[in-house]
Amino acid sequence: MSTVTTESGMGTTNWRPLAYAGSAIVLIGLLAIALPFATGLAVTYLLGGLLVVGGIAHAGHAFTTRDWKGSLWQATLAGISIAAGLLLFVNPIVGLASLTLLVIAYLLVDGFAELALALQMAGEAGRGWIAASGTLSLILAGLLWAGFPSSAAWVVGFVVGASLLATGISMIAVAYRGRSAGEDMTPPATSPRGA
Repeated sequence: MSTVTTESGMGTTNWRPLAYAGSAIVLIGLLAIALPFATGLAVTYLLGGLLVVGGIAHAGHAFTTRDWKGSLWQATLAGISIAAGLLLFVNPIVGLASLTLLVIAYLLVDGFAELALALQMAGEAGRGWIAASGTLSLILAGLLWAGFPSSAAWVVGFVVGASLLATGISMIAVAYRGRSAGEDMTPPATSPRGA
C-alpha cells in the first residue's frame, strides 16, 4: 500500500494512529478533570513509589561498589530518595503541594516547548492548534501560581487533565488536517474500461 505524503510529511494512511492516540489522551484528560483529587493523590503515590524504588537502586549501587569514590554520594541519594518517597506516602497532602509546584514548572516548560514547536511549523497544518495548546499551558501555570497553596488539593489533577485534554485535541486536529491535505492530493480514480 502506498501513501500520499502531504506538505507536513504526514501520509494519508499515517493520520489514524495519531488520531487514536489523541483520542485516548482526551479521554484520560477528561477522567483526570472529573476526579481531580483522586488524580492528585494517585500522582503523589506513584511518585512516592518511584522515589522509593529509585532510592533502593541507588543504595544497591552504593553498596556493591564500595571502593568507588562516588559511593558516598549514591548512598546519600538513596537516603534522600527513600525519605522523600516515604514522606509522600505518609503525608500525601504535603506531597500534593509539592507536586503543585512541579506542575507549575512542567506547564511552563510544556508551554514554551509547544510555542517553540509552533514557530518551527511555519506553513504546516496544525500550527495554530499546537500554539493554542502551548498558550493554554502557560495560562494554566499562571493561574495555578496565583492560587497556591489553597487550591493544591484539587489543582494537580485538574491541571494535568486540562493539559492532557489540550494535547489530545491538538493531536487529533493535526491528524485530521493531515488526512484532509492527503485527500486533496489523492489522484482521481480512473474510469473503467469500455466506458
